[in-house]
Amino acid sequence: MAGHEHHAVYRDEHAVAFLDHAPVMKGHTLVVTAAHYETIEDVPEDELRPLFSVVKRVSAAMGRALGAEGSLVLTNTRISQSVAHVHIHVVPRRQGDKLFSPGRTLWMRQRYADGEAAEIASKLRAALDS
Repeated sequence: MAGHEHHAVYRDEHAVAFLDHAPVMKGHTLVVTAAHYETIEDVPEDELRPLFSVVKRVSAAMGRALGAEGSLVLTNTRISQSVAHVHIHVVPRRQGDKLFSPGRTLWMRQRYADGEAAEIASKLRAALDS
C-alpha cells in the first residue's frame, strides 16, 4: 500500500476505504481501521461494528456503482497479511467472473489503465453518498 497512489472512497472517524492499487477485480477496495491495530483480533469489540458497517456499505455501493452482483469480503491474519494494519478486502463479484475457477490463481492482480482507478473511486464515492 505504501508508495502507491491512493484513490479514496470513504473516510470517517473509525474507518478509511480506498481502492487496492493492484486489484483482484476492478473496484477491489480496502477498508482499514482509522486507529492502528495489527490484526482483526486486535480490534476492540466496540470498533468492529463501525468497521464492518463501512464494509457493508462499500459492498452495497459496488452493486450501484459498478454493476457488481455480489462481493467477496475477507481479511488475512498474519499469514499472507502484507501490511501489519488490519484491512478488509471488499472485491466486487459477477456471475462468470471465474474468480474461483479451477486452475486459476485466486489472488491474481490486475492493473488499472490511466484514469480508470480515479473513475471507479468517483463512482463508489457517489454511490456511498446516495
